[in-house]
Amino acid sequence: MSAMDVVILSNGPGEVTTWVKPVVRSLRAYCPDRADLRISVVLSPCPNATGREAEIVRQYPEVDRVQGSAHFWSFLLRGKTVEEWDWRDRGVVLFLGGDQIYPVLVGRRLGYRTVVYAEWFANWHRWIDAFGTMNETLVEKVSPAYRNKFQVVGDLMGDGQADLEDRETAAQQLGLGPETVLIGLLPGSKRAKLTQGVPLLLAAAAYVCDRNPNIRFVIPVAPTVQLESLVTYADPQQNPMVPLFDGPQVTLVQPETPDQLPYLKTDQGMQVFLWQSFPAHGVTSHCALCLTTVGANTAELGSLGVPMIVLLPTQQLDAMNAWDGILGLLVNLPLVGKPVNRLVNLAFFAYIRRSGKLFAWPNIWAGREVVPELFGRLTAEQVGDRVLQYLDQPETLAAVRQDLRQVRGESGAAEKLARLVLAMD
Repeated sequence: MSAMDVVILSNGPGEVTTWVKPVVRSLRAYCPDRADLRISVVLSPCPNATGREAEIVRQYPEVDRVQGSAHFWSFLLRGKTVEEWDWRDRGVVLFLGGDQIYPVLVGRRLGYRTVVYAEWFANWHRWIDAFGTMNETLVEKVSPAYRNKFQVVGDLMGDGQADLEDRETAAQQLGLGPETVLIGLLPGSKRAKLTQGVPLLLAAAAYVCDRNPNIRFVIPVAPTVQLESLVTYADPQQNPMVPLFDGPQVTLVQPETPDQLPYLKTDQGMQVFLWQSFPAHGVTSHCALCLTTVGANTAELGSLGVPMIVLLPTQQLDAMNAWDGILGLLVNLPLVGKPVNRLVNLAFFAYIRRSGKLFAWPNIWAGREVVPELFGRLTAEQVGDRVLQYLDQPETLAAVRQDLRQVRGESGAAEKLARLVLAMD
């Protein structure tokens, strides 16, 4: 093959670890000679970024060049990197995170073909040369005029699952034995979710622990969340949602030796381990069940085949007054603001109940409830009883795992996507 460049556009911590990593491995496996294939990664700004994305990608031996997100806009507008990279005559721009308009603009600027990995949606059909999709559902939504550009490659996140070393490390640090039951608590990464997620999940864990003290709990901490700030969401003096969920107060216990994990400890002695390595596939793959808020967590757990209960508590929505536009002005007015906000929220709740809307990604992909979504003024008892019910019915959990395997995309996505990129001649 003649020399070519592959320019990978990506952004957040999840994308660079679960999408970029397996794809660059597959690209380099197909073409180990760097004189024939040069791999460059350009990062764009992301609200969930940790600031370490460029550092992480530089650790991938398959990658030749990396540019951080701080220099993205000048690259997008001028087509020049901060280090004045040269470009080969032949190349492909591969989208693995960000806004799908970026490969259109960069491809035009560099004169390269464009490939988009489309997980949930696909845009700019006319101007993108090829799409690799997670499943057939996206292809079915596309106009017949552009369907020839689409190829099902499978679930990249599934290709980024934990390797054996990651799983063994997690098992050792958590002290997991063959009979240990581990439950993951995923409260989210943003303030709005943490405000309700932390007290509810801790309260549910305490309820379960009271009835089965042999169960262990772990929080895979989002890379953007500091442990000290995580504790504040369990403090009733700093989070008014704690009393609404009857959440336990906790103390952060730091490890005494490097091989130990920090953990949250309640007054009753329950321990919730804090896992800070990212991505957390090594630990979540050990979980019998996870409790999670809505969002990307549900897609990741679904791709890993981990059963979950998705929680949509309305206590937080009752307190929410961050509406935009005219509604935002009304709900913040003195005297009338609270009643207006209550009416708006009641209408929103009613719409959700009537429409039967699904929020978890595995459910959206399947068009049915593969994993349960609990909606309403949730209590620790409601959630905890559901957890205990699942644990008492291992055959039900096994069925959920099987459903998740069927819903997610085909295996070998990174290899298929690499072949699609290299075929763009």
